[in-house]
Amino acid sequence: MVPPDDLKERDRFNARDNLDARDKVAVMSLRDVALSFSEGAAPVLGPISLDLRQGEFLSLAGPSGCGKSTLLRLIAGLLVPTSGSISAGENSLAADNGFAALKSSEVRQPSRSHAARVGFVFQHPTLLPWRTALQNLSLPLELGKQASVNRSDVSRYMSLLKQVGLAEADASKRPGELSGGMQMRLSLARALATDPQLLLLDEPLAAVDDLMRIRLQQDISRIHADQKLSSVLVTHNLHEAIFMSDRVLVLGGSPTRIVEEIVVPEAQPRSAEFRQTPLFGELVQKLASALFGSEPVQADVYP
Repeated sequence: MVPPDDLKERDRFNARDNLDARDKVAVMSLRDVALSFSEGAAPVLGPISLDLRQGEFLSLAGPSGCGKSTLLRLIAGLLVPTSGSISAGENSLAADNGFAALKSSEVRQPSRSHAARVGFVFQHPTLLPWRTALQNLSLPLELGKQASVNRSDVSRYMSLLKQVGLAEADASKRPGELSGGMQMRLSLARALATDPQLLLLDEPLAAVDDLMRIRLQQDISRIHADQKLSSVLVTHNLHEAIFMSDRVLVLGGSPTRIVEEIVVPEAQPRSAEFRQTPLFGELVQKLASALFGSEPVQADVYP
């Protein structure tokens, strides 16, 4: 029998190998992307260059107001960069919707086909209060090419509710009848309803309690792995960033740029025990140092 420590070390080497393999497969690439909010103004963000790799979980960390959510919206196609380009390779997220390159000369709104391949989970659930859970799930489909929901769609939506930890009985409830954690689970299910390749999460767990946050972290990580998604998370939580991510990009400076990259060499999906390992504690401290510099920081490891 292989000793447990050897198994853990083997998994870490496998995780490193997986990251190396993904280096060659990018679902989206940003090259020298910069953004200004008015013509002739200095950029508030950029230049930034990065590759979003197939199947990886990427987190964006940085001080409040540094542009993490702005960068996420650029990735989503909700904002157009002032300079630089955003591209996707053949057979990737944007191969069938014209999102091949966005340049400063182009003014475009996100196309329906682009939106249909991206699942976006916001900080607040943004559910329609007069609709049931099932009806909220069907909204992306109704706003897309299909005007009505058929029986197979309903069956799939019920399966999605189960995947995110909701019960069949919750399908007929309105948001006001669901707890905050349940509403966030429903918001996640709605993002998955479009069968996305790319899942974008803008601090979706900021408003839930610590116990629910840990459970949702594990659920999102499991769904990410099971559905082979490429995911990008904006978070202020250091432990969350390390637990969920293959890579963490630290943003900072003025204008905002990528100031550090931290690789997490642990196989996905991860169990709760990973939080208790020396590696986890070391990476949390490394992320804290990147964010706060020489300022003393106590980054405790919690279960």
